[in-house]
Amino acid sequence: MKVAALIAWLLTATGGFLLLARWVSEGGIRSTGTNSPSRFPPAVIFGHLGLAATGLVVWIVYLVAGSTTLAWIAFGLLVPVALLGFVMVARWAATRRSLTGTATTSTDARPPEQHFPVVIVVGHGALAVTTVVLVLLAALRGGSG
Repeated sequence: MKVAALIAWLLTATGGFLLLARWVSEGGIRSTGTNSPSRFPPAVIFGHLGLAATGLVVWIVYLVAGSTTLAWIAFGLLVPVALLGFVMVARWAATRRSLTGTATTSTDARPPEQHFPVVIVVGHGALAVTTVVLVLLAALRGGSG
């Protein structure tokens, strides 16, 4: 279960990096340009990334050291990561709904995050939920799983 959590976490991170690259390439960091401004504050994006990456490093150290405390710290880091993720997906979905069927659906008028491939957003979210569950289960099992 511990290794499955690591694999799920790495796959989740891959999807997250793809989304981050798209967001940056579409002007997400810049507040000006041809696109509408991003509905994602950079602090939310980079906070999500930083906490997730820190948790992943803690998880890897847990796999090497075997300290259950590290598993719980990694899980604790995933909680705000998940909350920030929910905030972003809610904003993404709300903006997506508001843009559907309007004249502002041209690619130039959309916020950077509206260029995300839906399949990557859904995959990233599904893998994130899987990661949280696997990390929780591994932490509950302690050093035996």
